[in-house]
Amino acid sequence: MAYVTTPEGLEIFYKDWGPRDAQVIFFHHGWPLSADDWDAQLLFFVAEGYRVVAHDRRGHGRSSQVWDGHDMDHYADDVAAVVKHLGVEGAFHVGHSTGGGEVIHYMARHPEDKVPKAAIIAAVPPLMVQTDSNPGGLPKSVFDDLQAQLKVNRAQFYQDIPAGPFYGYNRPGAKADQGVILNWWRQGMMGGAQAHYDGIVAFSQTDFTESLKKVTVPVLVMHGDDDQIVPYDNSGPLSAKLLAKGTLKTYKGYPHGMPTTHADVINQDLLAFFRS
Repeated sequence: MAYVTTPEGLEIFYKDWGPRDAQVIFFHHGWPLSADDWDAQLLFFVAEGYRVVAHDRRGHGRSSQVWDGHDMDHYADDVAAVVKHLGVEGAFHVGHSTGGGEVIHYMARHPEDKVPKAAIIAAVPPLMVQTDSNPGGLPKSVFDDLQAQLKVNRAQFYQDIPAGPFYGYNRPGAKADQGVILNWWRQGMMGGAQAHYDGIVAFSQTDFTESLKKVTVPVLVMHGDDDQIVPYDNSGPLSAKLLAKGTLKTYKGYPHGMPTTHADVINQDLLAFFRS
């Protein structure tokens, strides 16, 4: 198993597949998952000749289950440690959900890495929580409730999310994939409760507005209009407007977990974007 030791002494797990001399795509997973959530993308892009890298965020998956540092600054710096260790500066970066915020913040915080292109999928920027300046956000009570459910029974909570809104399996006529649900539960339970608890604050209360403004390279913003986790109207369209070279691609009826439920479409769209 491959790990990077950060300057803080944390062990960050990563996957690194494909030819050493190929163009690299670096994948950033969502809360509370792991690099395993990118299986469909990693296998696809390796077959297309790319080198792919994906890590487990601190406190998630196989990385160190530390109790602190669960914020976007630390997340971005941990990514920088992986990038430096592997020598993969200049990679394309792809982030889903919380990982989309991580991509944007990494690019803004570490401009020394000249990332040529990026894609964010069903991502949390610009800001999820409702504030006076963000009236379209979700009330803070929504996220407080998520933390409360995690504290009471994390195992059941991690069953209910994928079985319901994450993949849209709660929609009329939807056919739930039990393997997908169990895999989500497995990944979630691998991580640390403290990291996941604090991560709810990180993904919901971080304002990415200034980070988005600092990103000047092409970014593909991919979002489903039936996203029940990160509502479409207050996320994808707003991020695309704040980015200097943002392109919004809207997916009719797609759920939050669309990299899994619609991997065939998402993979082809990413491939076309990176080859353009």
